[in-house]
Amino acid sequence: MNWLTGGTHGESKRLIAQLADSTKRDIAAQELIKLGADAVPSLIDALQTQDLSLLLRYQQILARIPSATPALTKTLSTAHPIIRARVAEVFGISKDKSAVPVLLDALKGEYFTVRSRAALALGNIGDPRVIPVLLTHLKDKEDEVRSAACIALGKFRDPDTFEEIANILVDDIKIEVRQAAALALGDTKHPAAIPFLMEALHDSFWWFEREQAATDLLNAIEKMGAAVVEPLIMALGDKEGTVRKFAAIVLGNLRDPRAIDELGMALYDLHTEVGKAASDSLAKFGLQAVGVLIDSIHHPEAGIRENAVVALGKIKDVRITPVLIDMLLDPDRDVQKQTMHSLGQLHDQRAVPALQEIAANRADREMSALAKQILESMK
Repeated sequence: MNWLTGGTHGESKRLIAQLADSTKRDIAAQELIKLGADAVPSLIDALQTQDLSLLLRYQQILARIPSATPALTKTLSTAHPIIRARVAEVFGISKDKSAVPVLLDALKGEYFTVRSRAALALGNIGDPRVIPVLLTHLKDKEDEVRSAACIALGKFRDPDTFEEIANILVDDIKIEVRQAAALALGDTKHPAAIPFLMEALHDSFWWFEREQAATDLLNAIEKMGAAVVEPLIMALGDKEGTVRKFAAIVLGNLRDPRAIDELGMALYDLHTEVGKAASDSLAKFGLQAVGVLIDSIHHPEAGIRENAVVALGKIKDVRITPVLIDMLLDPDRDVQKQTMHSLGQLHDQRAVPALQEIAANRADREMSALAKQILESMK
C-alpha cells in the first residue's frame, strides 16, 4: 500500500510529522529506524527545522541508523552550513569512527559553526589520533571554535594537552572561551589539571567585575575532589580577598574535614565577604563545625559573632539552642536580630520563653514585633 502514501519517502515524512505528537513519537521513531536508509533523506531534510526539541529527535534517530553514514557524509560536505553543523552533531551522537575523516575535513572549512560542531563531534567520538589537529584549533580566530576545541580535548583526559588548554584558561581575551577551558579541565577530574585551575583562581581577569563567570572556574576546581583540598587551604592565606572567599566557598562544597579548622580561622578574616563565606561553608559541615562556631561567638567583632549565629542556625543540634538563647543578650542589636532568626530555624521549644519575654517588651517595638513573628513561625 506504499503507493497510497507516496512510497517509503511519503511514509517517512508521515512518521516524521508524528514525532511532534507526544502520544505517537516513540512508535514513529521506532518505525523510522526500521525504514533505515529509506528514511534518511527525509530526516536530513527535517534537520532544517527551527524547533530545537524536534531537531534533537531527528538527530538521535539518524544516529541510530547505521546505513545513514554515506548520506550524512555527503551532506556534511555539500549542504548549507547550518545543516552541515547539525549533521556533525549527529556524528557526535552516534560516535561513528568512520566519520572521522570527513569531520577533519569539516574542521578545515570556512564556516566557524561547522568547525566548532566538527570539533565537538571528534571529541565525542574519542579517537586520540585527532588530538594534534584539535590542539591547532585552540588558536582558531573564532571564539566558538576555540571553545569547542577545549571541550573536545578535555574529553580525552590526556595530561599532555592540559598545558595548552590552560593557556586558553589564563590568556584568552574572551571570558567565554576561558570558561570553556575551565569546563574542559574540570570534567577531566584529573589531578594534573589542579595546578592550572588554581593558577586561574589567582588571575583577577576571572573575577574582577565578572564574579558570575568565575562560577564555572569554581565548579571545575570542585570537580577535582579531595585532591584539591590542600591547595584550597593554602589559598585561604592569599593576599587577595576574593581568592580567599572563593577558596572558602569551594571548601564548604567539598566538605572535607581537613578544612574545618582552617575555615574556622577564616571566620576572623578582616575581609567581611571572606568571613561570611567561611561561615556559610562551616554550616555545611553540620555537627562537625559546631565547636569552631561556638568558639567564635565570643569574638569582640560583632560581624564575626553574627556570621557564627547565622551558621549555627543552619545546624540542627541540641547543643546550639542554649548557646543562642544566651546570644539574645548580645550587646549588638543586629546580632540579637539574627539570633532570633536562627532560633526560629531550630524550632526548639526551649527558646520560646526567652522569645516571649522579648515579644512582651513594648518599649522596643521593633524587637517585640520580630520576636512575635519568630514565635508564630515556630508553631
